[in-house]
Amino acid sequence: MNWTNSDLDLPEGIEVFKGTNSDIPLKAWVAKVDLNNKNISAHVLSSSDVDRVETLSEFSENTSATILMNGGFFIANKNPAQHVGLLKTSGNLEEPASPSLIRDSERYYISRGAFGLTKDGQADIAWATTKNDSIFEWDKPIKNRPGFPANIVSNLKSKHWEVYNAVHAGPVLISQGKINVTVEEEVFFNTSVAGVQPRSAIGYTKNNELILMVVDGRQPDSRGVYLEELALMLQHFKCFEALNLDGGRSSAIVVDNRLLNRPSGIAAQREVMSAIGIFYKK
Repeated sequence: MNWTNSDLDLPEGIEVFKGTNSDIPLKAWVAKVDLNNKNISAHVLSSSDVDRVETLSEFSENTSATILMNGGFFIANKNPAQHVGLLKTSGNLEEPASPSLIRDSERYYISRGAFGLTKDGQADIAWATTKNDSIFEWDKPIKNRPGFPANIVSNLKSKHWEVYNAVHAGPVLISQGKINVTVEEEVFFNTSVAGVQPRSAIGYTKNNELILMVVDGRQPDSRGVYLEELALMLQHFKCFEALNLDGGRSSAIVVDNRLLNRPSGIAAQREVMSAIGIFYKK
């Protein structure tokens, strides 16, 4: 990818880059956010609309966020919409983790990747589950394989994940500094998530910089990427850990009330249920 710094007038500690590759072809955008800057904070947000979904531009109108990117998966044909997996905003557990799912007539117990923020603003990514109102993190995902569900597991093999904000998506792309795309373990096999798609992803560096990435797809000048390609792109920005978020038509990034990308090749934005918001306190 050829990455160039944008000409956007942004506060200190926030940079936005545009990336292109004319051979594949690809177009992508990255926001690099310094969480060490005391004027900058990151939050997981959820829609307050009656139907529980809204566009990122509507999120922008209702908040003072400098940057907004779409968050986790959700069931759009429900009214109100329902989040798929863990959603915790400002200390409020809105939706617990999904304990299991049916794939190819088999039940799989899952610990899918989630992005979290502690109360003091430290970013983390973990394979997460919930029990009652408690969130647990796992050093490794539950070892599912296609056709071979893992046995029921106990939270004794995990530990409390003390996060103030959190959102499930998946799969994890990078863990402990190494590319580790856990499609099978998180039971995303035989789904569109594993194919070439428009993408949104989030990661963080050892220096506590947050990396927000959107890759356009389904258009002549940007085909979208496989998860493994997305992981390589995030590795370029030195992500220590990284997570795939909801993609497809949901993939969008808004900076200073301006939509930077073209979701699935169009200017219209899809309504989403959750978002990652970056705030700058003047």
